[in-house]
Amino acid sequence: MDEWAVNRRRFLKSAAAGALAVSSSGIIRPAFAQDAAPKKGGHFKIGIGSGSSTDSLDPGTYNTTFMHTLGHNLHGFLTEVDANGKLVGELAESWEASKDAKTWTFKLRKGVEFHNGKSFDANDVLATINYHRGEQSKSGAKGIVDSIEDIRSDGPETVVVVLKQGNADFPYMMDHFTLPILPAKDGKPDLSGVGCGGYVLDGIDFGVKATSKRFANYWKPNAAWFDSVEILAILDVAARTNALTTAQIHAMDRCDLKTVHLLERNKSLEIVSVGGTQHYTLPMLVDVAPFDNVDIRLALKYAIDRQQLLDTVLYGYGQLGNDNPIAPGTRDFAKDLPQREFDPEKARFHLKKAGLSDLKVSLSASDAAFSGAVDAAAIYQQNAAKAGITVDVVREPADGYWDNVWMKKPWCLSYWGGRPTADWMFSQVYAADASWNETHWKNPRFNELLVAARPELDEAKREQMYSEMQAICRDDGGSVIPLFANYVNALSRKIGHNQIGSSWDLDGFRYAERWWFAEA
Repeated sequence: MDEWAVNRRRFLKSAAAGALAVSSSGIIRPAFAQDAAPKKGGHFKIGIGSGSSTDSLDPGTYNTTFMHTLGHNLHGFLTEVDANGKLVGELAESWEASKDAKTWTFKLRKGVEFHNGKSFDANDVLATINYHRGEQSKSGAKGIVDSIEDIRSDGPETVVVVLKQGNADFPYMMDHFTLPILPAKDGKPDLSGVGCGGYVLDGIDFGVKATSKRFANYWKPNAAWFDSVEILAILDVAARTNALTTAQIHAMDRCDLKTVHLLERNKSLEIVSVGGTQHYTLPMLVDVAPFDNVDIRLALKYAIDRQQLLDTVLYGYGQLGNDNPIAPGTRDFAKDLPQREFDPEKARFHLKKAGLSDLKVSLSASDAAFSGAVDAAAIYQQNAAKAGITVDVVREPADGYWDNVWMKKPWCLSYWGGRPTADWMFSQVYAADASWNETHWKNPRFNELLVAARPELDEAKREQMYSEMQAICRDDGGSVIPLFANYVNALSRKIGHNQIGSSWDLDGFRYAERWWFAEA
């Protein structure tokens, strides 16, 4: 382990002891200096390490940070997880649930206008949700909205949602990046990019850049401070870093952790590291040999040195993963589940149980998955060799990675921003019928517990069920989950902000709404 990694870990330990603010959820966030009062003005430019020529303005297709953030610039959502991790109303002013949490009544906000001049009302909510619910829908939100039995309006300012089964966490899901509320016309949503968010789409070249201008009639008086916003897809982290250090952009995501210490020396920049639910995965398609054998999956899980990855890929900016997607420190985390460690002998044991003395598998890798993904694959290759496993690392193009590799190649690298609740994370990615089930995994006991835990009001029983589900993920699931990674971004010190939220990257994807130019 190099000197920088050691110093980084020491820094994080000391910071956790004093210099960091800890939220009620247990997620560590960086302390920040109070900036001057926000003010409007300026053209803000950000470099994003994702984006593809195959992106589209249909929110159901959003699968890159480029589109996630653009979507939050253009659109409004029923609910919002604020910078403190609290669920608050956005287009819905309030909501109430029946005693069994099956029926939810949302009271909608008055006086909201779409960019095309249309007034927001219940019809827009119905058209949007029903679009994702359609029988032919391939939307990434389908795993969420499939839980809806019926949705109806009770006047222009009230929407009633009846679920197939009670779900105490349902309002959280209305903050998902695939579910912005779109203006309705003839019962169908407008998919052209028209929204009711703080910015109006001015132009887009998919996979290259998108520009937007402040919406003059935005309903939030103290938000959307920039005159205009330009999002640039700069997939190469060196190019992104150079653009920031030469003041061609004002912020960048996904700092190169190998060189972030050099950025820290630059007094004109601020490094923002936010711990949360983001995690790295290596999903195997469990309906494709050899990954259809649980002992092969276990062998691969024991054949990875997580601590080495934390030290050399994340440089201490994160926590160890345990092959389940629920983040340490969050409400539903199974803290008593033993941490899986690198153990080549156990890996060989499981290979032998599978009837093998050695194994050769291909792993598709690209830094489009996450910064350092190719390096992580190379380290894994070296680790696995000690267990008699040959990992052939296949370098994949960054452009089109999410369309051509993810959920198509048998084994690849991926990442998830995580979700605020265990039910949401499990339902969207691990449920048998989830549209984003990236491993095609179907475990009967897991799915039984998922249904049973969702409406359970007894916290102790719910905690027990979620702990068992995490154990099933760890021991039977199709994903190696080695790391939980902090969001590590860099900003010009000209940019003002308050506390940075961790519900998603880049201040809950709401940087354009929450940040401002603190100085010219």
